[in-house]
Amino acid sequence: MAAVRALGASRLRAASAFAPRAAFHGSAPRPGARVALVLSGCGVYDGTELQEAAAVLVHLSRGGAEVQTFAPDIPQMHVVDHTKGQPSESESRNVLTESARITRGKITDLARLSAANHDAAIFPGGFGAAKNLSTFAVDGKDCRVHEDVERVLKEFHKAGKPIGLCCIASVLAAKVLHGVEVTVGHEQEEGGRWPYAGTAEAIKALGAKHCVKEVTEAHVDKKNKVVTTPAFMCETELHHVHDGIGAMVKKVLELCAK
Repeated sequence: MAAVRALGASRLRAASAFAPRAAFHGSAPRPGARVALVLSGCGVYDGTELQEAAAVLVHLSRGGAEVQTFAPDIPQMHVVDHTKGQPSESESRNVLTESARITRGKITDLARLSAANHDAAIFPGGFGAAKNLSTFAVDGKDCRVHEDVERVLKEFHKAGKPIGLCCIASVLAAKVLHGVEVTVGHEQEEGGRWPYAGTAEAIKALGAKHCVKEVTEAHVDKKNKVVTTPAFMCETELHHVHDGIGAMVKKVLELCAK
């Protein structure tokens, strides 16, 4: 009988070793932040910068976030042949349809995005932010922002929920949220390292404050809960851009928890 009792005790100890951790703590793991990712097409010259979007998704995944992706159901401003950097006059494409290429088909019309259903919103860069989500590429400081993009930015801001933006997408916040602090990196080209440095002056003309940051950094406007990073505003190695986007995503998720 003693041998039977010893065997039973041994089996109980073995079973407990493999029991789920939640059983010891009495609760399931806390769910991650619900983040809305807003895209502007597929391809740096006429849509979303794919490497920025991928970096955002990787860092959100690492941070345990639940991501839902959105894009406006509108025609692109134009289609650019990415092998030549020139518009293809005979082509037309849809922003929502093209954005679905990045997300393996899982995407929703931006018109259905409500801040009430999410904890944060993030906008990757790419010229689509300046061509499809706004007219900044054509009109500069006199640009218009797509009505649903403007609505979303204002909704999240009013609700006190964080907004993250990469690269040229920062101009969207500069246009819509008066007095916001953003970064697109440096304010001088510095021999071509910062080829879009002139954007900083346009941001100031929009009534926003530009803050100089390195490509690996993110700027946090604590008052407005807006987090920005230069990304491909800088000509540099991909891993530096990836690190800067990681810093932005980390700050956005931290703000979600506050």
